[in-house]
Amino acid sequence: MKVTRPMLVAAAAVAALALTGCGGSDGGSKQKAVPETATGSLEHLAAEVKCTPNMQTDADEIRQAICKNGDGKFILATFATDRGQREWINGAKDYGGHYLVGRKWVAVGETSTVTALRETLGGDIEEGVDHSAGHGSGDSAGGATHSGH
Repeated sequence: MKVTRPMLVAAAAVAALALTGCGGSDGGSKQKAVPETATGSLEHLAAEVKCTPNMQTDADEIRQAICKNGDGKFILATFATDRGQREWINGAKDYGGHYLVGRKWVAVGETSTVTALRETLGGDIEEGVDHSAGHGSGDSAGGATHSGH
């Protein structure tokens, strides 16, 4: 079966909704220094955050797995190209969620999980569109990018 971009975006949307639900809290944790952004394969990144990846998609363009560690449950995805990564994120962010973004990888999960992963993997936190206010209000602006949370 050939994996197409619409299929990947749909899978990302389902993953984001399943993992993040509606809402969440930052937990008021103190901000720590962000390390240099990690690089490497999906397995390498998973090992860095001490999870065993449960592979969901293993294609040339994207590799995606469900991970769980002491910080929570999250989706970890790696991409063959920067463009493919950005297209995936832009499509997925329409469904909400919290994204930790590195070079050719993304982790998606609850705010507290993504924040904790950032302490190990570095990267930038991006937020998806918040649909909790103004359901049915038409088009909404894309999510904002946060370099610190």
